[in-house]
Amino acid sequence: MSKEKQKRVDGFEQIEEATISTEQFIEKNQKLLVRGVLVIIIVVGAILGYYRFYKTPMKEEALKQMFVAENLFEKDSFNMALNGDGNAPGFLEIIDKYSSTPSGNLANYYAGICYLHLGDNKNAIKHLEKFSSNDVIFSSMAMANLGDAYMQLGDFKKASNYYQKATTGMTNMVTTPVIMMKAGLAFEKANDYKSALSMYERLEKEFPASYEARDIEKYITRAKLHMK
Repeated sequence: MSKEKQKRVDGFEQIEEATISTEQFIEKNQKLLVRGVLVIIIVVGAILGYYRFYKTPMKEEALKQMFVAENLFEKDSFNMALNGDGNAPGFLEIIDKYSSTPSGNLANYYAGICYLHLGDNKNAIKHLEKFSSNDVIFSSMAMANLGDAYMQLGDFKKASNYYQKATTGMTNMVTTPVIMMKAGLAFEKANDYKSALSMYERLEKEFPASYEARDIEKYITRAKLHMK
């Protein structure tokens, strides 16, 4: 027999042996395999059931509960928006009951803004830092408001860092120049004039037509003078 034929025979024998081995394994462990498949089915079913009968209804309920609190927020009734009006829950109760839902997450943002308006900067920070979003505008506004809270507390370094983060990826003609100006001023307060200058120059370059850019040369000059 040629070497080539011998290799083919040996190959077929190995495949046959592997097939027999697999069949023997299945026969010996059939009950175990069936149990494993059942466990997988049960787990998948439990997950699907959780989302269909618990998670989804909770999301819908949380969304309904937010309606009154959002209306109170829009009317600048920040205390009632936080704590409820006696009939409907406020943002704090929504956070407590529905923290795992998108509405519970959004309630943290609203609560942070409410506390900021009420002058409670520490609680504003607490809730704004819990909020997360893939939306660039929401995320940037949360960062900017964190900057405001830290600015009020006199922590200018953290304030400037949050303002700077708020300008990353955000190109809103109305709000971005305002945040950039706040960032520059916060950097100055933190004695980081190099970063302040960089922010002012960026504002001048990216938003030359903005209201904030009208007197920006004055701030650029001031930052440069402090760097000497």
